[in-house]
Amino acid sequence: MEIKTRISNVTSKVVSNIWAKLERVSFDFTFKNGKTERLTHEVYGRNDGVAVLLYNPLSKKVILSKQFRIPIYVAGVKGGFSIEVCGGAIDKNESPETTVIRETKEEVGYHIKEVKKVCTTFLSPGLMKEQVHLFVAKYKDEDKLEKGGGLASEHEEIEVLELPFLEALRLVENEDIIDARTIMLLQYAQINKILEC
Repeated sequence: MEIKTRISNVTSKVVSNIWAKLERVSFDFTFKNGKTERLTHEVYGRNDGVAVLLYNPLSKKVILSKQFRIPIYVAGVKGGFSIEVCGGAIDKNESPETTVIRETKEEVGYHIKEVKKVCTTFLSPGLMKEQVHLFVAKYKDEDKLEKGGGLASEHEEIEVLELPFLEALRLVENEDIIDARTIMLLQYAQINKILEC
């Protein structure tokens, strides 16, 4: 039985639309045994996003950021602070590549020109409809043309971190880095040996 024929009568109700849209989605789902049930799930998200690991092949360092995240705080983890790769939401009529370049400038102050796509992923497919496009990009010290730190208009206060790659990997092992995008990109760099240390 094809999945299209197994799902029918889909309805959606917006529960909240403050920062992102929270929808209550109901649908009829026919299981493999032929039984059909009416199911309801919540789906959350807004625009798709991007994340990029900036790496310096000469110094063997990476650029990360540290910022406050209210969901992490509510979960009672690390005082709400998260060490992450640079990233953000894709604006309307903007490509993921353009977003990466813009977010890199806004968040960490580096002007990059070329990015390499790693993959597109769902970080929490049971709840979030947001897809995240993951990238890696080389940087040089001369590419730091602005202070970074995020946009005041978006209430961002970002601490820019430049760390040796091996130290960043240790932060993953120690669970000091708990962001899935960051872990995936650091492990991608390790597996593909893009920073031979």
